[in-house]
Amino acid sequence: SLRSATLVPVMLAECAMTSAPSNAWAGPETQALEIPSALIIAKSSNKNQVHYSVQIDESCAPVGANPVSPYWLMLERGPDVTEALSKGEERVLGLDRQEVTGEGIRIAIRALPGRTLTIHTWRGSSGHCISTVDMTVAGVATHVASVYVKQRLFGISYVLLTGVAQDGTVVQERVVP
Repeated sequence: SLRSATLVPVMLAECAMTSAPSNAWAGPETQALEIPSALIIAKSSNKNQVHYSVQIDESCAPVGANPVSPYWLMLERGPDVTEALSKGEERVLGLDRQEVTGEGIRIAIRALPGRTLTIHTWRGSSGHCISTVDMTVAGVATHVASVYVKQRLFGISYVLLTGVAQDGTVVQERVVP
């Protein structure tokens, strides 16, 4: 299978994404928009990635109690081919929890339940909605640059978390399951 029910490397980066209208409506007069790739999990076994989209409103604020949703970007089949996670993949790559606060959207991925990631969304100087993801890496508050999961035949060898601290220092942490 092109996909794996195990955790996938995660490229979490500051993503400047154009808001794309979706079919969901946030309210009677506000159409929900989406940041399609606020968080990206890339894996070692192939080019396919799990992306975490965020439903936002016209002011780039999260919409609803559960605005973050994971999905597959099937790069092995093309640049725009997407699929939903299977139930087995959802048990690993789905969200253990998400909470919208005044500071952002706090999430935990089921494969890393002890790790809280905070997604921040805002309108950038270009006029587009953008996002960053913050997380503690090796005890340091960082903007997440990448999360890489090295897979083995049956499971995960390690997860490499990489972030950039406020002073520009690159911080890495290798997590062994």
